[in-house]
Amino acid sequence: MEILKFSKALSDEIRVRLLAMLRDNELNVGEVVQVLGMSQPRVSRHLKILHESGLLESRREGLWNFYRLAQSGNGYKFAEAIGWLIEDDAEISADKRKVAEVLAERNMETRKFFDEIAEDWEHLQREVFGDFNLNSELLKVMDKCSVGVDLGCGNGSLIEDMLTKCTSVIGVDSSHKMLELASNRIASHPDVSLRIGELTHLPLRDWEADFAVISMVLHHLPSPEKAVSEAARTLSSGGKLVIADFLMHSNEKMRSQYGDRRLGFTEEELGGFVADAGLVSHSIRRFAVNEGLTILVCISEKK
Repeated sequence: MEILKFSKALSDEIRVRLLAMLRDNELNVGEVVQVLGMSQPRVSRHLKILHESGLLESRREGLWNFYRLAQSGNGYKFAEAIGWLIEDDAEISADKRKVAEVLAERNMETRKFFDEIAEDWEHLQREVFGDFNLNSELLKVMDKCSVGVDLGCGNGSLIEDMLTKCTSVIGVDSSHKMLELASNRIASHPDVSLRIGELTHLPLRDWEADFAVISMVLHHLPSPEKAVSEAARTLSSGGKLVIADFLMHSNEKMRSQYGDRRLGFTEEELGGFVADAGLVSHSIRRFAVNEGLTILVCISEKK
């Protein structure tokens, strides 16, 4: 009887806390350890029990394991059915605050990384891209429009190109140093607005953009699906979202030298992000670059 299997898996307080914190977040083992303040072997043992019961699902990415609530099946149904029993617990509420702190710390580390390497970013990109011109490929799928937005605009190199097709362009980035470089590059262009902000909480109104691009940014985020959902919110009817990112790989150098949180995505994952955001996927294109990596360009539309 599955009810006995699920109940046994949740017969320990730590596992109840784990289930609660992983309902709305995907965390790697190190982050869970940081939240609970326990040893990794102990945390891994509890995660294994929940995973084997079907309440959690996991994915291996290079050297890291990520866990989240099962997204389908009886484990998902059971966890959703008992959710109300654990929402008001004081210890679980404290765990949720700690999760928010850990993810905020990750975001701060990412911003610090980009502030530190901003001046060398184009050189670092050339090491990976070689002769491949991603901006050129992105422009090929971009229509003439009124307002375009570059989400995670970095030093503004794509914004310059977007001005050839957009009446005005908005650039958003969380790095002050990157935005400073973008401002210097664009030289206070009257049709460009640069805004500081997180991609999961965009400083943009609903329906403000006709075209949006998220280029080589999602793999730095703890919740890439939320960034895609936010981008969709800002699009007008018929607006197009283009996502460029790495195909899933196992090159740990991208974490150690380039600050990547995730080692790329499968086509199915990107398609799922787009569909969950209410967008219609048109196509996904592949481009081989250096380091044995492949770039995916996913094109979708808001109907």
